[in-house]
Amino acid sequence: MTSLQLPPGEKWRQFELYALGFRDFAGVRPDVPLDPFRLARFANLLVVNFDEIKGLTEEARDHLLGAASEKWSGGACSVPLPDGRKIVILNPNHGRMRTNATLMEEVSHVFLGHRPSRLKVVAETESGQKVSREYRKADEEAAYATGAAALVPYSALRRFVLEGQTSTQIAKHFRVSRELVEYRMKVTRLWRTYHASRTRKIDIFE
Repeated sequence: MTSLQLPPGEKWRQFELYALGFRDFAGVRPDVPLDPFRLARFANLLVVNFDEIKGLTEEARDHLLGAASEKWSGGACSVPLPDGRKIVILNPNHGRMRTNATLMEEVSHVFLGHRPSRLKVVAETESGQKVSREYRKADEEAAYATGAAALVPYSALRRFVLEGQTSTQIAKHFRVSRELVEYRMKVTRLWRTYHASRTRKIDIFE
């Protein structure tokens, strides 16, 4: 690997190497969009439509898709099906670009061998139980960062930035959100280069 293929910083290089491994496994070049739904099958994940969930009350369904819609993106069930697959549920209110990142994070958890998070009761009130998810910061950071790197590889991102493309254009190419592209620019230390390239481009046209 050369310095043009890996970002600065040991931690981010490691995430990038994991991500490149995912892409190599999927047979996708660094400058081509990655389809996490296709990769999910290799991770033994079954993406289930929210409407197929049984047993939810109308109140719970309305809450999850209404007031609480922005508080969850998706998740995988920790207990596998009889055939070994794990169910993944994605928020249907979120667009494809956002769900691509959510699903890729779940795929990363599997490929990185992370132990599934569990839900636990932390308190109980008169109105019922309050439930909290066990949270492992290092695993969550690694899964999100690796998934983001798989969706937007450093080598291609660097080339597009130097070519003067906007974060919106890059996001459209990789089929992800602009926010994810800008996150990748910041953690791979391309943010300053990006702004410099945009400034030069504006000066040319003025």
